[in-house]
Amino acid sequence: MQGVWRELAGLVLPVDCAGCGRPRTELCAGCRRVLARDGRGARRVRPWPEPGGLPRVWAGAPYADEVRAVLLAHKERGALRLAGPLGAVLAGAVRGLRAGGGPLLLVPVPSARRSVAGRGHDPVRRIALAAAGELRRTGTGARVLTVLRQRRVVADQAGLSARQRLANVTGALEVRAGAGRLLTGRAAVLVDDLVTTGATLAEAARAVTASGGRVAGAAVVAAPSSAFESDGARIEALPRGK
Repeated sequence: MQGVWRELAGLVLPVDCAGCGRPRTELCAGCRRVLARDGRGARRVRPWPEPGGLPRVWAGAPYADEVRAVLLAHKERGALRLAGPLGAVLAGAVRGLRAGGGPLLLVPVPSARRSVAGRGHDPVRRIALAAAGELRRTGTGARVLTVLRQRRVVADQAGLSARQRLANVTGALEVRAGAGRLLTGRAAVLVDDLVTTGATLAEAARAVTASGGRVAGAAVVAAPSSAFESDGARIEALPRGK
């Protein structure tokens, strides 16, 4: 219900642009153009140190400036209509993977139930649905499979090192009972809003593979600028993160 009330409030109450703060618009034309431009420039990203089992990861945009502000507004402040433009950026990252023929299966990384309850929505799932819609609109078959769940509680990742985050999430995810048949013999693309250390995506890949699925890669809305490859080479070490 929280999400519904936020959407209704956004229709009648004045809001500021999530990207730059321009008054009386949830996302101004300038920031919308920035997101659209970044979504067309998706590139591969690689954390360092790279956790074992991490599939190839593509990101739609650097996690900075307008993109960072819009992601946080959608995730933490419940600006739900921002899922559309963020989904378009994620769709650009999915296209970059070139995951092969046939319809794509987008598998969102799950949020903790307490986080979903606190926010009133699941931001990654919402962005994934928008991305699937954008892919279908442009001629690529895609559907979202919400099959992953947390099998145990994990600690808040904030402030943990890359090694600590990997230990924190190892073995924490599983495919829902009975959902493995939806993945068997099919290529899945893991999707998330942000990657930093890659620990969560590596764990998601392990869980999907253990259930009989095949991971074609991972796509995220954003990653730190330092993680983006340039001419096939990693630029520099990746800072702490997700």
